Formats: sequence, structure tokens, C-alpha cells
Amino acid sequence: MNKNYYAILMAGGVGSRFWPVSTSDFPKQFHDMLGSGDTLIQKTFSRLSKLIPTENILILTNERYNDLVLEQLPMVKQEQVLLEPAMRNTAPCILYASLKIQKQNPDAVMVVAPSDHWIEDEAEFSRNLQQCFDFCQKENALMTLGIQPTFPNTGFGYIEFDKLAINPIKKVNQFREKPDYETAKAFLEAGNFLWNGGIFIWSVQSITEAFEKFQPQMNALFQKGIETYNTSNEKQFIEDNYANAENVSIDYAVMEKATNVYVLPATFDWNDLGTWGQLHEKLEKDENNNGIINAKVVMENASNNIVRSDANKIIVIDGLHDYIIVDKEGVLLIYPKSKEQDIKRITALANEL
Repeated sequence: MNKNYYAILMAGGVGSRFWPVSTSDFPKQFHDMLGSGDTLIQKTFSRLSKLIPTENILILTNERYNDLVLEQLPMVKQEQVLLEPAMRNTAPCILYASLKIQKQNPDAVMVVAPSDHWIEDEAEFSRNLQQCFDFCQKENALMTLGIQPTFPNTGFGYIEFDKLAINPIKKVNQFREKPDYETAKAFLEAGNFLWNGGIFIWSVQSITEAFEKFQPQMNALFQKGIETYNTSNEKQFIEDNYANAENVSIDYAVMEKATNVYVLPATFDWNDLGTWGQLHEKLEKDENNNGIINAKVVMENASNNIVRSDANKIIVIDGLHDYIIVDKEGVLLIYPKSKEQDIKRITALANEL
């Protein structure tokens, strides 16, 4: 296993569209969302550790999830868990982790990956990641793994690559914001657009140079703490300074501005598990397309539903089609799948009761 390989595992999100299972105290990455026996963060850590030494995987999360991380990943030491004292999007935490890694190993190449995505073919993921590592060790490149679009999705940003590129790794022309439906259809027809899945690969030298160039203010803020990184004074520096960083994504802060950006179209099956509907796609279904997780269910005249229960009870469903049914500790959600984007709003209303 290559000691120059590192990973930054992003585990700070709340996953509010998966309420009532995912809550701000116990978000979706710490749940076994598909009933597979492992939580999403455990699956992601296991997948990355096929290529990357366990001690080189850093977990970026909010202070409130520290105990959950250590409980679910007992092989991880406290110093591998980087705690954000304030919510500041992805750019500040990536810069902070990158400077820490650079101080430890200036020859490092790293992958930045969300902790809550579902990847079916893990061997193919490892193969793709190895291709990216090999490229980034030789080139001054900021890379991303692009996801082959399967339908005109309006919920993702897109990556436009050079149509004439014949190499597997393509030069990126530009990042495109989440499109409307007609634009998304045009992207698919063009054939040189990929979904932006938020998986990035680069050498520590390339990414720190990019921050220096495109985010001088943020870079100066975190450079002030360079002497404290990987020492007992690091925690205090981060607590005192982190909240002063701009609240900005890595896409906007660096990737959309840089010219040395490349993409490898991924050859593995991927799902960002952003909504109950996307989770339903990944579940085994009965003959009427009902997906069931951890529940004892009697179904009659019911189709295309997703049912999850943490309660030890039998659920009887008759005459429901295209619904999300979730029974979880004091909350029973029975909600149309067609309105799943409203669950975030409904959660806020429920929390007021």
C-alpha cells in the first residue's frame, strides 16, 4: 500500500431530505440506509482503505459528530478526525486538511470523497481512483471523477469536457450549474457532459498552489496556523480562526477558476443517495416495485413504495402507490414520492411541534 496516498472523507452534512431517519444529531452517513449491515461512512471508509493506508484517511466532520465517528470507525485515532467548529462549506475544510497533510508528507496525493454516497462496484472504483492517482503524481492537475448521466437530472451540477479528447482522462472545459430540464436534456444529447459527484483527486502540492492563487485570503488565514498543525496546539488555532474563513464550496473557490482541471468519466455504478426516491432505486424490490428496509410488511394493492421501520411491529398497507412510509422514534412519515423535495420544509414544521 502506497504511503503517499491520502483520503479526506467529508462527513459533516445533515442529510435533511432523509428525515425522520436522518436528523441533525444523527445524520444519514451514520445510518445503515440500505439495510446492508454497514453504515454509509463505514462502507466509504472500507472502500477507500483498499488503496489508502488506514492511518492516512482523515475524517472531516462537525464537532458534534466526533463520538459517532470514533464509535463507527474504531480503527481511527482521534488525531485523524478533523473537527469543524463552524459550518463553512467544503473549501475551508479541504484547505485545512491539505495543509496538515502537506506538513506531514509533501509528496502526498489525495482523494476528497463524500461519506454518504453509494458505489456498487468497489473494484472498479479502486481502478478508477488508481488511474487518477497515477495521473496526479505526474501532472500538475486538479482532477474529478465525473459520473455518466443516466437521465436529465436537474439536481446535479455538470462537468463539460473537451469533445475531441481521445484519452480516458479529459480536459475540463467548464463546470455548469444545476440546469433546468431542457438544458439537462441538451447536455445528455451533446455527449460530453458528466454529473459532478463531488469526488476530487490531486497532489497536495497542486491543491495548495491553487488555493494560494485563487483564495489568497483564505490561504493566509490557514497558513497562520502552519506551526500548530499536527501538534497539541492545532485544536486551539482551529477553534480561534476557523469561523473567520469564507463560507464557500471547493467548486466555486477553486475548480471553476483553475485551468488545469481534468476529469475521468467513472466506470462504476454510483448513487449520491440524496433523497428517499434515489434510495428506492438501489433497494431490492418486490414484484410491485416496493422497496422495504428493516420492516415486516403486508402489502395489498400497493406499488412503487419505499417502507422503512425501526419499530418491532407489522405494517399493513393497502391502496398506496408511490409513497414514502417511514416509522421512526415518535415520527410516522407517509408522504408522496413526487413531493420528496418538500421534506426539508416539512421537517422544519415538524420540529416546531
